[in-house]
Amino acid sequence: MASAQAEQPSEKRGRSEPTATIPSGSRARCLLLCGSVLALLGVIVCLRLPGSFLPFALQFKALGSVHEVHLCPQATVLFPARHKEVWQAMADRLSDKAFEKAAIDWLANSIRIPTEIFDDMGYIGIDERWRVFEPFHDHLRQAFPNVHKHLERTVVNTYGLIYEWRGSNISMRPLLLTAHQDVVPVEHSSLHDWTFPPFSGHFDGESIWGRGSLDDKNGLIGALIAIEELIRAGFEPTRSVVLAFGFDEEVSTGQGAPSLAPVLERMYGRHGYAMIVDEGDPFSEQFGSVFATPAVAEKGYADVRFTVNTPGGHSSLPPDHTAIGILSRLLVHLENEPVPASLNRETPLYGALQCYAAHGSHLPEGLSDAVRKSTTSDRHLRQAQNIVFRDPYWKSLASTTQAIDLIQGGHKANALPESAWAIVNHRIATDSSGQQTHDEDTARLMDLARAFNLSVQAFGVHHTLEGYPEAGSLTIADAWGGKPLEPAPVTRTDADAGPFQILSGTIRATYSSHREWNVPQSEIIVAPGILGGNTDTGAYWNLSTAIFRYNHHGPSTISGLHTVNEHILVTDFLEMIRFFTMLVLNVDESSL
Repeated sequence: MASAQAEQPSEKRGRSEPTATIPSGSRARCLLLCGSVLALLGVIVCLRLPGSFLPFALQFKALGSVHEVHLCPQATVLFPARHKEVWQAMADRLSDKAFEKAAIDWLANSIRIPTEIFDDMGYIGIDERWRVFEPFHDHLRQAFPNVHKHLERTVVNTYGLIYEWRGSNISMRPLLLTAHQDVVPVEHSSLHDWTFPPFSGHFDGESIWGRGSLDDKNGLIGALIAIEELIRAGFEPTRSVVLAFGFDEEVSTGQGAPSLAPVLERMYGRHGYAMIVDEGDPFSEQFGSVFATPAVAEKGYADVRFTVNTPGGHSSLPPDHTAIGILSRLLVHLENEPVPASLNRETPLYGALQCYAAHGSHLPEGLSDAVRKSTTSDRHLRQAQNIVFRDPYWKSLASTTQAIDLIQGGHKANALPESAWAIVNHRIATDSSGQQTHDEDTARLMDLARAFNLSVQAFGVHHTLEGYPEAGSLTIADAWGGKPLEPAPVTRTDADAGPFQILSGTIRATYSSHREWNVPQSEIIVAPGILGGNTDTGAYWNLSTAIFRYNHHGPSTISGLHTVNEHILVTDFLEMIRFFTMLVLNVDESSL
């Protein structure tokens, strides 16, 4: 029946049109082609559907373009939720003019107590200059009565301070806030260059002036104010908060933070702290946008001494090259052949560049495209490196640097020098090591030393000359009897890294809250940073796997750091207090 009907022409069709006939073999090929087209259309439809089940590799290949990766996702702006009422009360308090005056007095009075330390400081109990911390401790007891009533205070090695604010849940790892009490000395010859005396704590209506206002009494006093005011507001922590204040960060005598570290470890165990926050760089404008770059790593440190010894004698019969001349040639060679800098995907610097490429509004030409494509392309990684290394600052962060800082040789104008030496300071790249730095120093000078017929003693290994008489010797060794400080372990910054996400969300929330709550969330971007210098956290690696170095204030007054006219805007200091307050509340709510 069906077949018969199919053979009847439709009455509605009217006059039938001529039709083309397809041979059976061609018909099969046509059907195959049509099926292929339909299958391809199906793939395209699937690719356009959200949640496509096709494998990523197939999607990538079918699209035929570079996969767009979000290079630097930002943490959610994080305001306290469970402690919302406490934060709102604190926010009101921190915005009050009476509180502003009290905060100014707190910092100014601490600056008026000089806590200078010097490179040649002796042992505590022998060198009387350490006693400058005694009046400072007396001042802290008087200035922060709530802290000294509710927190347990422990004195370590006479001048180190630990404050423990014990939480109700002792199973939660505490937050550790660190700072240092000491300040760099003020050169007496520079006193006339200061706008206001360096230990006056003068407030001119905008800024608080004096040594320590930026480094690091602002951080120390800011943290204490936050705790003092939280106690005043009735806040009781669930998670413990610990404050640790060293006293020799500026000269690293080994008597400050290194003496605090074992005590802190005994309190909560190895990696027993949820996170550590110490001093670091402020937020600033980079590539047209505002970035906060809490340092998640520090470069290493090494002082290397190069000593050339040659026979002495009368200057009237000099050799072609004296010890001073040979040493000079060696040092020039070091400067002409620096350790190559390279951009490594595994370093925090690369992570920072991804954030700049994703969020910077004014980037060097080609940088954004190069960084985006460098995730899978070595050629574009080198292109990004070439662009960013035009700026010596970025190049220095990526490389092991060298600076010839000290040199000495000879003792009389008409006597040949028997010895000449120099100290080269290295800041070791985060993807290098002390041993690699030793090897690079030795390798770069070996051929030139042999050209001068010098035997070489490099870090305890003797390299003799064969077949040539020795004209002298080159000794390469760690200076001052020390050894390199290795680059710090790198703190995680991925999306699953809880401490970094909480810190980032707190930075973004603090920045917004200080600007009347109406600033777009994206106005400040948080990116991983690297410190080229070193902080007390070098002693704290055993305490936590999440160590951050950051000062939450703007860069407007940073030019006074370690020099004349050190000062901080009062708005910046208030910003720091807000940050510490919100950080304590946010970490207390977290499940770290």
